[in-house]
Amino acid sequence: MEQRRREQEHHEKQQELQQLKHKDKSQQSAVASSLVKQKLQEVILKKQKQAALERTNSNSLSTPPNSLHERASSDTSCLNMLASEPNLKVKHKLKKHLNTRKSPLTRKESAPPTVKHRVPDTLDSSPSSSSTPVSGCSSPNDSLPSENGLLPSAGVLSHEVNTHPRTHARTHARTYTHTHTHTHTHTRLVYDSQMLKHQCTCGDNSSHPEHAGRIQSIWSRLQERGLRGQCESIRGRKATLEELQSVHTERHVLLYGTNPLNRLKLDNRKLAGILSQRMFVMLPCGGVGVDNDTIWNESHTSTASRMAAGSVVELAFRVAKGELKNGFAVVRPPGHHADPSNPMGFCYFNSVAIAAKQLQHKLSVSKILIVDWDVHHGNGTQEVFYSDPSVLYISLHRYDDGNFFPGSGSPAEVGSGAGEGFNVNISWTGGLDPPMGDAEYLAAFRSVVMPIAQEFSPDVVLVSAGFDAAEGNPAPLGGYKVSAKCFSFLTHQLMSLAGGRVVLVLEGGHDLTAICDASEACVSTLLGIQVRRDPLAEEVLLKKPNANAVHSLQTVIKIQSEQFILFIFKWYYCFVVVILCHVYGCCRSVLAECEGSQWIGVSILPGCSEERLPS
Repeated sequence: MEQRRREQEHHEKQQELQQLKHKDKSQQSAVASSLVKQKLQEVILKKQKQAALERTNSNSLSTPPNSLHERASSDTSCLNMLASEPNLKVKHKLKKHLNTRKSPLTRKESAPPTVKHRVPDTLDSSPSSSSTPVSGCSSPNDSLPSENGLLPSAGVLSHEVNTHPRTHARTHARTYTHTHTHTHTHTRLVYDSQMLKHQCTCGDNSSHPEHAGRIQSIWSRLQERGLRGQCESIRGRKATLEELQSVHTERHVLLYGTNPLNRLKLDNRKLAGILSQRMFVMLPCGGVGVDNDTIWNESHTSTASRMAAGSVVELAFRVAKGELKNGFAVVRPPGHHADPSNPMGFCYFNSVAIAAKQLQHKLSVSKILIVDWDVHHGNGTQEVFYSDPSVLYISLHRYDDGNFFPGSGSPAEVGSGAGEGFNVNISWTGGLDPPMGDAEYLAAFRSVVMPIAQEFSPDVVLVSAGFDAAEGNPAPLGGYKVSAKCFSFLTHQLMSLAGGRVVLVLEGGHDLTAICDASEACVSTLLGIQVRRDPLAEEVLLKKPNANAVHSLQTVIKIQSEQFILFIFKWYYCFVVVILCHVYGCCRSVLAECEGSQWIGVSILPGCSEERLPS
């Protein structure tokens, strides 16, 4: 019965084709058009099924059945006979033109030859300030996944899925566990065009070193070099008020984390009292600021600042959970100068500190290393974790005996209470005679940063990656001469920690060429490209640091050695107290002091219960 019906349909189609031969050309084209559509739909459906079969059976099947190719070929030849000739010519010419036209987004010939990338993402057409000296404006939002970059879930796997095997020097903390999901790439970038809107109301970026062109230029450079194509990009998100308050006071969050639109959703009585205390200054450019150099835009600053913080939190979470290996946050405004209750130095919310707090609270990450190589000391980050032994903060910065902004960061600032010894300041002195460069930063990593970091054995590494120590930044904002290759080398060193779970967060850096070069080098290193392709020259690796740097490093080593000796003494003291308690019994207050001191890993020895302690 079914065969008879098919034969009848075939007979009807043959009759219809015979009728077409006796019609005018215009009528023939009109009738053929509907038939072409029908045939075209059949061909498309068959090809879609064929493609689906090839994807699902790529590991077990070789080539699709020949009959499928024959049918597609037959259908195509039928379409060629039925379609009008002029339409085919137009399509052929259009296809030929598209194939021969050079794409404006094609990577430059000067890009690294070893970089293989996907089809270039489309550039955003969002406007940029005419005074911002950038080569082009691009936004990732047009090319990002519609699901906000979420990855498909997978079962619990080993965290070692990096396609480039790497020897890891440290083990992971036993108290911290995570799951891992499959990803196409192990490096991700986060960026959002909303952060571009934070600009001075004067409209002239030339008098403001922290402007939107900084992240625009970096994002365009990564696209130009083909690196964005090798990384997954995720949209940023705004930090919640609760996340902000994990570091900052409620007053600070309501003052600088709200704008006229979202204040309508909050408690007006509480806001009225807080907003009445807000103080602004008139800047020389005619704009408004919270201090002499930190601008304020009533409509956009709060959104951009929350977007920067939330984006860093999102990226840090994905790295810590093992969804990806590492990442780079192209964000602004920066954050490491913002303390719990004050904005300063272009910073409003301390993104890195907020991310660290969220990792502690929501993922129970037990040990976090924060490395801050911005040329300015991260006074805000230091203050947040000054008494926290679970966060090791190491800063390399220009200090000049407290005469360089912000004036904090003495090598004697080592932490307090339980956090004593977990704050390390490599404070460069001697001004710019000569300026610090690659040899000095390499020496600091060899002698101080890496030995202490390896002993700490972190679960996650967060980097306040300011590039104002790079060559090209003016003396008032840096003046040092660290190369992009050196930043790449430092990144590679940190990737040997925490199983490679490293998150770089843009902080300072105001020379566009310098920050683009450094960002490109660091992202290439995260991808495993830079070190193999263009390593530091051996003469740079062997060069001795200058005398001022040697003096600074000797000071740090002396102070940190004293902290280590003090650590050993306290550990021994507490251990002896617990032993005496076990044998003879001791004062409850002394034992409580030792148990809360974080210097010893055991609280009460087996058999020494609290009931045995004297009151």
